[in-house]
Amino acid sequence: MTAEASGEAPIATRCGFVALIGAPNVGKSTLVNALVGAKVTIVSRKVQTTRALIRGIVIENNAQVILVDTPGIFLPKRRLDRAMVSTAWSGAHDADLVCVLLDAKAGIDEEAEAILGKVASVKHEKILVINKVDLVQREKLLALAQAANERMPFAKTFMIAAISGDGVDDLRQTLAAMVPPGPFLYPEDQMSDAPMRQLAAEITREKIYRKLHQELPYQSTVETDKWEERKDKSVRIEQTIFVERESQRKIVLGAGGATIKSIGADARKEIAEILGVPVHLFLFVKVRENWGDDPDRYREMGLEFPKE
Repeated sequence: MTAEASGEAPIATRCGFVALIGAPNVGKSTLVNALVGAKVTIVSRKVQTTRALIRGIVIENNAQVILVDTPGIFLPKRRLDRAMVSTAWSGAHDADLVCVLLDAKAGIDEEAEAILGKVASVKHEKILVINKVDLVQREKLLALAQAANERMPFAKTFMIAAISGDGVDDLRQTLAAMVPPGPFLYPEDQMSDAPMRQLAAEITREKIYRKLHQELPYQSTVETDKWEERKDKSVRIEQTIFVERESQRKIVLGAGGATIKSIGADARKEIAEILGVPVHLFLFVKVRENWGDDPDRYREMGLEFPKE
């Protein structure tokens, strides 16, 4: 029996997009995963790992909060950098609410100062989220919150430690209350709108960074070429890791293929945990010179190709 048929008023729902804006490594991806309660975006010690607007979806009471985890805002130097920064700002302007993340330890440094200056032009309500508060004394946190609010008016200020979850529940409840009234845009059991093929590629890319964060530069990407669901319920996945030079290919392969085997084992385990079925993962490494100047690669990553 529906609510209408029983004479009860239907429960009013809320739904909206919340953009997370901040400098690289401020903890945006970790916060998305903490809010959702599952891993939906990659987390790496290496900055600039989130390239596209991968959304996490939170259900809290009668609200659906769609989190837009934007690439970290930084001073762009290369074409790929410019595409990532442009995507981040478009995510902020298109959202219903904006969460500005600051690193409690870094404070208002040059990058944070630039972000606060630019985000002032975003018309939506803005929430200040100070992350990594477990690393800083309370007096410094209060001074940081006051300094940020003096630069621009924030609707609310939260102090959290995303990695431990401290303060995340209060933030989740507030976001749910602040998104506008409206119907849910996604099925209730859907955590992210990133297709599984893309998420699997992101997981493998994370493992590459974890293994080679010193040796391998950013000119690498992963594409899922084949995805076969087999009769025994397992999934066979083929992925290609693209690098720009032969020397980088040798780094990814490692001596006797040891590095690529380790990357594949870690990625396979995590993909299998998310899918809930056995996974057979096959990785290939190819050289694609100057892929950073190829418009098709940007479209595959969900980025707009910068003309200059």
